[in-house]
Amino acid sequence: MLTVQMENQDPLNPVDSADYAVQLATFSSVEQQVRTNDLLSSLAATMASGGIESLGHWVGMDVRTGNEGYFDGSDIELIAPDRKDADQRILVVRDETGGITTQENIAASGTDFSWDGNFANGVEAPHGTYTFSVESFNNGTLLATESVQAYNRVREAVIEDGEAMLILKGGNSVAPGDVAALRSPD
Repeated sequence: MLTVQMENQDPLNPVDSADYAVQLATFSSVEQQVRTNDLLSSLAATMASGGIESLGHWVGMDVRTGNEGYFDGSDIELIAPDRKDADQRILVVRDETGGITTQENIAASGTDFSWDGNFANGVEAPHGTYTFSVESFNNGTLLATESVQAYNRVREAVIEDGEAMLILKGGNSVAPGDVAALRSPD
């Protein structure tokens, strides 16, 4: 652009050398910013690929995240808060629309249990994603309704919008920072 300007300037009215120097410095600064942006993009891509490499060993493992679990015919392992003041707890299972599909009594204390995928009438639930909560009672009075965390199998690790993500069985994705526990499948 500066070359074109010099070729086309009026010899009777040349560009002031101070203006020319300012323009040259401005173009140099813009070029440097473009190079810096390219280097930052390259660095971000390198870091993201490093993030995916570090998550590679998670593929095939079970992770405990939010209250969603994918039922595929196998029991879903669940973790619920332990309420010492409860004398009764009920597991509430909801389907993908949010509708309650079943409710069943679970042990009044303890944190680890599983859902076998059967409705209260004994019919097996269709394969899909379900959410879980526990209602805790004492002498028939509802104390609390709390989310239950579910274990899900990691199918793959991917980069989505520059962020490393874990894709779980059933297709849900979760950020590695949202994982509360990681374990080897039994």
